[in-house]
Amino acid sequence: MLLATHTGHALEAGLDEAGRGCLAGPVFAAAVILPPDFMPRFLNDSKQITAKRREALRPEICGAAVAWAVGQASVEEIASLNIAQASYLAMHRAVAALAVTPAHLIVDGNRFRPLTGYEHTCIIGGDGIYRSIAAASILAKTFRDEHMLALAAEFPEYHWEQNAGYPTAAHRDAIRTHGTSPHHRMGFRLL
Repeated sequence: MLLATHTGHALEAGLDEAGRGCLAGPVFAAAVILPPDFMPRFLNDSKQITAKRREALRPEICGAAVAWAVGQASVEEIASLNIAQASYLAMHRAVAALAVTPAHLIVDGNRFRPLTGYEHTCIIGGDGIYRSIAAASILAKTFRDEHMLALAAEFPEYHWEQNAGYPTAAHRDAIRTHGTSPHHRMGFRLL
């Protein structure tokens, strides 16, 4: 069973990112503040549940959250900063977009670039421990998948509707055959 908070603050925000290991597309992050009694069925780390369940949970999370926001960092920002720093930038943007100021940030993973004015705690595997991080995981993943689906309509040869830009064999084969798109991360090992 996932825990409500790490610190006991009612306005604790969970943060997570999606798309860090992709070959194409922006990195997305979400920040979510949940009410303490919010515990929908199947809420878990986005990687542990099906796409159908993620899509069903997204409106439930957005409707019940005290506040939620999604941020992203572009392919150009990933190239100029590196993927870790771009992930932190996307998280910072998500926190800045929250309609409610969080009392504390809990971040999935072992590193985070401090955000002025906010205390934070990094939690390895936090998306499988805390509800707000699991919710952030789901929002970051579903919003990124939706973005990649839109890009797939423009660049169907890469099959982003299926691989969301991740380094699958089919995605790499498409890069070999068609070359790269403006949405590929040129600093990554694409082949």
